[in-house]
Formats: sequence, C-alpha cells, structure tokens
Amino acid sequence: MMKIKNFGYFFKEALTSLSRNRVLSFATISTMTICILFLGVAVLMTVNAGNFMNQLESDIQIIAYLDNSLTEAQVAGIKGKIEQTDGVEAVVFVSKAEALQRMQQKFAERDYDLEKTLGKNPLPNTYEVKAQNPQEVAQVAQSIKEIAGVYKVNYGQGIVERLFEVSKWVKIISIGFMVILALGAIFLIATTIRLSVFARRKEIYLMKLIGATDWFVRWPFFIEGILMGLAGAVIAIGLLAAGYSSLVNNMQTALFFIPVVYQQNMLINLYLSLVAAGALLGVAGTYISLNRFLDV
Repeated sequence: MMKIKNFGYFFKEALTSLSRNRVLSFATISTMTICILFLGVAVLMTVNAGNFMNQLESDIQIIAYLDNSLTEAQVAGIKGKIEQTDGVEAVVFVSKAEALQRMQQKFAERDYDLEKTLGKNPLPNTYEVKAQNPQEVAQVAQSIKEIAGVYKVNYGQGIVERLFEVSKWVKIISIGFMVILALGAIFLIATTIRLSVFARRKEIYLMKLIGATDWFVRWPFFIEGILMGLAGAVIAIGLLAAGYSSLVNNMQTALFFIPVVYQQNMLINLYLSLVAAGALLGVAGTYISLNRFLDV
C-alpha cells in the first residue's frame, strides 16, 4: 500500500503523465465532463420525475358515492366502516350541498347560478378517501365499494394504472441511461491510462529491475485516473449547478404549478455524490486498465 512519504512522488508522477499526454488528458477530462454532466442531468431528471410522480400519486383520491336514501346516522356509520378498511389513511365527508358549491365555484367567472338553474341538487353525498399506499388504491376502492350504502366508487380507473406504469419505466430508463454513461466514462479513463502505461513501459521495466513493488508502480496511475475523474466532475458540477439554478428560477416563475426539487441540502448531496462518482470512475477505469495492460 501507499506510504505517506511517497505520496508527493506519486502525485508528481501523475501530474507529469497528465502533462506528457496533455492532448489525450484534455480530451478525456472533456469527455468525462460531458459524461458526468449528462449523468447529473439524468439524476436530476430522475429525482424530479420521481418527485412529480409521488405528488401525483399522493393526490390520488377515492370518491365513494352514497345512496341518496341513506339517513344521517347511516351516512355516519359508513364513515366508520371506511375508516376501518385496510389501507385507508384519511376520510373526509363532502355533503351534496358542499359538492354543489364546489361546482358553482367553477362557474363563478361566468356569473352563472348553477343552483337556480338546477332547482334541485342532484349531487350525492360522498366520502373522499386517501389510501396509505397509492399503489393499493384499486384494492382499497374495491373494498369500499362492497360497503352497503356505497353505490359507486371512482379513483381514476385506468389513468392511475397508466401513471404507475409510466413511473416504473421512467425509473428503469433513467437507471439504464446512467449505467451506460458510467461505463463510457470508465472506458475513456481506461484508454488514457493504457496509453500512459505504454508511454512509460521502459521506465516501468527499469523500476521493476531495481526492486520497485507492484503498488509503487501502480499508485501514480491511480492518482492520474482519480485526478481526471475529479477534474471532469468539478467542471460538470459547475455547469450543472448554474444551469439547474437558472431552470429552477424560470420554472418557479413561469411554470409554478410543476413541482421542482430545489432543496439546497439535497442538491449539495447530489453534487458531492457526483464528485465521489468522478473519483470512483477514475479508480475503476485505472484498475481495469492496469489489470489488463500492466504486467506488474
């Protein structure tokens, strides 16, 4: 393993190698920047898509429509039965008068008196039910439908199932995209390290002849890979932070109804994770290259 007293030498050798292969190093760092930038964009898209999907899922409600012939006591009894149903988190009663008032509010700008037009309120009493787990909405709705006095339930059948399907595929595609980008970054660093090894093959051979250990030869290459990974990550994070900050400001102004993740703690953790990812990709690329092309 690396001794502290040798770190200065290893670091100097890594910088020398980067300078010697400056064109390839610049190309690798640039490509690493692009890879990590797209990786960060993919992560932010995944986080925001997940946040948006979670909000949509949390807004899913089951509407239980009650028979008009029920007495007040029977209506209250149904609430108790719904609350006892497995998977139910909250139950809110909406009277037919309140339902009509909500509908009237939609016509407020048109100066249209809905109650006067209808004469008699045709709307039923309802219960708005929130499920503990949005994924179980269909099962909860079916259980509520079987309660006596409930003649119909509605939870957006068909749309909800499609929402869950879209949510699943968004996660799968995002993860696949991130894996492809990570593999591409590893390949680039491995190629750069391989060329560095080839350029220093005679020096390495002489070092081995005079007794240099395997890790003494390997460490400068590992540091070189880590430096390229970190450089690409830092540049990418700078671009990503500036671009995302501008996007968040514009979204909050123009498209305020779309939930965007902007919590500083979350973003800082993400950026630090990308820095760590850059270093790990550098280590992985170097490890693969040394194992395949360096016989020490």
